[in-house]
Amino acid sequence: MTIDTLTASITIPAPAQAVFAVLADPANHVAIDGTGWVRESLDGALLTTPGQVFRMAMYRNNPNFPDGNYEMANQVQVFDPPHAISWKPGRDTAGDGTLQFGEWIWRYDLDQITPSETTVTLTYDWSAVPPPVREHIPFPPFAPDHLDNSLAHLAAIVKGR
Repeated sequence: MTIDTLTASITIPAPAQAVFAVLADPANHVAIDGTGWVRESLDGALLTTPGQVFRMAMYRNNPNFPDGNYEMANQVQVFDPPHAISWKPGRDTAGDGTLQFGEWIWRYDLDQITPSETTVTLTYDWSAVPPPVREHIPFPPFAPDHLDNSLAHLAAIVKGR
């Protein structure tokens, strides 16, 4: 059996709308990221609709990126305030402006359990990733505690507002 989905959850002492607002602003993703790879939002726009693309500057010490720097273009898949938000990462691999998206998805599901508490579930889903990609990128491509770290960072940001 292949494991191709990771999930983690946390309960945050805030309404779902407050949590969703943090997630819908890519400028916050640097502080949320549990890997340290995300560097900055390159577009500066809030997420507002499915299909929207937002770009992030990234850094990872990896042979595929000689100086460690690269850019990701993320396409919003689900935008359902304040219940769910997800995106599919991609890149301009050919350098011609054509974006190619991987088949993995980052998704946050928000379940407001009281007026001042929301359970947030973060899912990293690789179920649609084809075999050729799996041959070159291991699952998961980050430490398993990344999701827990990201949720703890999210909770700290929301609490600080």
